[in-house]
Amino acid sequence: MKAVAIVSVVLALAGCAGVPPAPPQGILHDALFASPSAPVRAADVFAVTPEMKAFIATDIARLAHSRGPRRGLFEALRDKAGLSLEYDSAITRNAAQAFAARKGNCLSLVIMTAAFAKEMGIPVRFQNVFTDETWSRNGNFYLSIGHVNVVLGGTHIEPGYGRYDLDAMVVDFLPPADARRLRSWSIDESTIVAMYMNNRAAETLLEGRVDDAYWWAREAVRQDRRFVAAANTLAIVYRAHGNLAEAQRALEYALAQEPENTSALSNLVAVLKQRGDVAGAQRVAARLARIEPTPPFAYFERGIAAMKAGDYPLARDMFAREVARAAWYPEFRFWLALAYVKLGEMERARANMAIAVENSSADERGIYSAKLARLRDEVQVIRR
Repeated sequence: MKAVAIVSVVLALAGCAGVPPAPPQGILHDALFASPSAPVRAADVFAVTPEMKAFIATDIARLAHSRGPRRGLFEALRDKAGLSLEYDSAITRNAAQAFAARKGNCLSLVIMTAAFAKEMGIPVRFQNVFTDETWSRNGNFYLSIGHVNVVLGGTHIEPGYGRYDLDAMVVDFLPPADARRLRSWSIDESTIVAMYMNNRAAETLLEGRVDDAYWWAREAVRQDRRFVAAANTLAIVYRAHGNLAEAQRALEYALAQEPENTSALSNLVAVLKQRGDVAGAQRVAARLARIEPTPPFAYFERGIAAMKAGDYPLARDMFAREVARAAWYPEFRFWLALAYVKLGEMERARANMAIAVENSSADERGIYSAKLARLRDEVQVIRR
């Protein structure tokens, strides 16, 4: 299996006992990297543009007059004749970028909503939403994906799972039925900013811009020292840059706070192997196996190997097991469809390819749609 880096994207903030120490002197090494190609500023995350202010003064004000500020904001965001927002997971945008593009991932849309609310004087509170762990893959990077939402108004009663008074309004960019079933935990605005910086670090790294990725990860670490995902991403940046000792120190810092963080443990195994510490890598790998006996994409990798070997029933079974853990991840559905094609089960192939199309990104959709059309043609030929 290829060595992979595990990056956490909009990851949940895990609870820690007490306040963790500030990032040690040895975790940040600015001198190793070229200056960023563009400024990396926390102040830009929630910044409101003149166009956004004009939207508040017209579209939102019109609705707020009859429905109140919070309901007016909510209605303006979901109004198809207004913003007509589109979900897009390609990049994480700040408030101004999400408004200009009229699209974003859940974090981008939460940031934009909060920026509007703050400009209107509406109190906001952020929540991390506990969802089943979701993974995606890009090359040799596995991405762990989490979810956040925002609460407008209302006074928080006590710490706990989504406890707030009846005057609060939750804005969530999941379907409402899904949102109601999920538990949540209040997080600080600094954590939201760290999540944004961490996402941008991961996305920039995937583009091959390692120097820029460092500055995003560095700022994520600085924004919230409790957000362990940022130290994990920083380690991946160091590893991509060839700074293995620095990568190991960043991972050890993360694991000092969360000893069972599987992303950090997996990355530490890879770093120790590259440094030639075979015994150390084996010890960490054994520890990881006890915590997570079947890691993400394990069944998928077995399925790919089975496809190459021509064992299509085994491939189908392995891909189906990944689908059982992540029902809507398009790559799993795509490969399951291919396995069904090899087995001559064209209806099942078409059904799974349709799910891959529905849940794919804009870049992937054209490819999957073409394959789905081809499968439909084959199904019609078989029926004739």
